[in-house]
Amino acid sequence: MPTSVALIGFGAWGRNLARNLDALGALAVICDPEAASQADARRLYPRAVVCSQPEDVPADCAVVIAAPAAWHVRLARLYLERGQHVFVEKPLALRVEECPPLIDLARQQRRVLMVGHLLHHHPAVLALHKLIQQGTLGRLLYMYSNRLNLGRFRREENSLWSFAPHDIAVMLRLTGAMPARVTATGAAFLHPRIADSTVTQLQWENGVQAHIYVSWLHPFKEQRLVVVGQDAMAVFDDRLPQSEKLVLYRHGVDWRDGIPEPRKAEAEKVPLPDEEPLRREMQAFLDAVAAPDAPIVADGQEGLRVLTVLDAAERSLQSGGLPVPIGTQVAHNVMIHPSSVVSGDAAIGDGTKIWHFCHVMDGARVGKDCVLGQNVFVAGGAVVGDRVRIQNNVSVYKGVTLGDGVFCGPSCVFTNVIWPRAEVSRQGEMAPTYVGPGATLGANSTIVCGHTIGAHAFVAAGAVVSRDVPAHALVVGNPARIRGWVCRCGERLSLPTRPEGGERATCTRCSANWKHTGTALIPAEERKDP
Repeated sequence: MPTSVALIGFGAWGRNLARNLDALGALAVICDPEAASQADARRLYPRAVVCSQPEDVPADCAVVIAAPAAWHVRLARLYLERGQHVFVEKPLALRVEECPPLIDLARQQRRVLMVGHLLHHHPAVLALHKLIQQGTLGRLLYMYSNRLNLGRFRREENSLWSFAPHDIAVMLRLTGAMPARVTATGAAFLHPRIADSTVTQLQWENGVQAHIYVSWLHPFKEQRLVVVGQDAMAVFDDRLPQSEKLVLYRHGVDWRDGIPEPRKAEAEKVPLPDEEPLRREMQAFLDAVAAPDAPIVADGQEGLRVLTVLDAAERSLQSGGLPVPIGTQVAHNVMIHPSSVVSGDAAIGDGTKIWHFCHVMDGARVGKDCVLGQNVFVAGGAVVGDRVRIQNNVSVYKGVTLGDGVFCGPSCVFTNVIWPRAEVSRQGEMAPTYVGPGATLGANSTIVCGHTIGAHAFVAAGAVVSRDVPAHALVVGNPARIRGWVCRCGERLSLPTRPEGGERATCTRCSANWKHTGTALIPAEERKDP
């Protein structure tokens, strides 16, 4: 039976939601206290029931809340207590402490609580996230976003709360982790206590940095996100036509006689489906209602994470720009063996399992659905992505970042300084190590600090990595040297050890097609032959 949806709030944004819900055949009720809005609703959607009070919404409807932000918590609680599935436009709440009770209530009622972070459903963001997961950009270095316009002035919230949640949500998704520190500055011109323009800086433990510039006092509209990686850069400009919204630049840096020189490449337009993000978002909510136990991207926990960053930015803004550290937490459904020690200021994601005799220190960050085998140590400042498998007897030190889906074999070793001495303190000489998404580190391999292992690379058992490893490379020996190339699924490809460029291969396991450019292995469909 199709889901019936009640829309709460028929203002400017509520009308966009109504249009998409109606197109999906789900709009059944529109609720708004304003007589003029009710009249417009009846005229535009004559088949929908129109009411003025939230309590009048039928109990058999799912609910989409597009009311003022100050009402979000009260309305969400009302409908969750009645056993209804709920979608809430951002922000989920105006205070961080209001979120956990809502999340717990939704869990107890086994009902969907979804938050309207629209860009999670934008084809460009989905494609950008995929590029990062594939390792196309290499290790992330920094990001910045500009969300600027003239007008839509608010009095119930400042420009930070009005504009920045979109970009915060995207940055948390792209990095897969909460920032360690947040700093914000701003200025108020139209009202003495409401900032019209703010700049928020985010810093992650693994060295990634970002800034978000928002303003509603700007001569023209701009919505642009720039992501810079070690191997490539990407620009998402939402003001451009669909075919131009996401562009990839495979720029690089060459070192000549100790001097860095830019290596520029042609811009590559990333193909995107012509789909409206809001339509995708409403469809995602309807899908979640149909399967309430399935995971969703923008759930209550995601809303809480974004709100936590917003709250830290607001506190920094009110303090005149002092840095605010982000507190961490252990998710509810984490399994920790009684013999293990997990410090109170460590962040552990949903579904992670920590087995016997492990130690996770303050400031460590471990993602969702990870498995830490026996006797694993994770230091403060180490970052472990989602779905990482760390086998027995592995120590992950400060400065080590493991991307999503990394496999660390038994007793593999990460060093943290180049020239250690027992009698000489070299704490200030620790060099960062980055292991890209999907990479495999074989048993007893050694990763010398200060190097990058590319996405989906395969380090053989016992190998000693003392230089950067390209994405998809198979490296063997001491020192580790390239001996071949592997597919994303881990199968070896029939490619020469040192391709000249243009060679192609098809994986015998998953049938994926690949092409080597002479400098990198890429999906064959990602570029046309010259």
